[in-house]
Amino acid sequence: MEQLFSYGTLRSKQIQMQVFNKVLTGTADKLLGYKLKSLQIEEEFGMADYVVAVASENPSEIIHGVVFNVTLADLAKVDLFESNAYKRVQVTLKSGTVAWIYMEN
Repeated sequence: MEQLFSYGTLRSKQIQMQVFNKVLTGTADKLLGYKLKSLQIEEEFGMADYVVAVASENPSEIIHGVVFNVTLADLAKVDLFESNAYKRVQVTLKSGTVAWIYMEN
């Protein structure tokens, strides 16, 4: 299994059903040394507001989120779901868990 850290829309049960056709179970965790930045993405009916993780110059900044156990097939689905504004990279969370995260491309 792979670990996926979500700080945004993938925490929504509705979005999980849309992307994975199932609801994920997860554990709260934190990503240190990163912050959230506002991001506008063009969608079918106009611009939508989202957030994206970016590295911070302040190592005490924290992003709160949830770690989900997912399969490689699940990660491929998220790759298709996320826009080109995001890239998937591995990070180490406060708990010591190594997880995939989508951050600014």
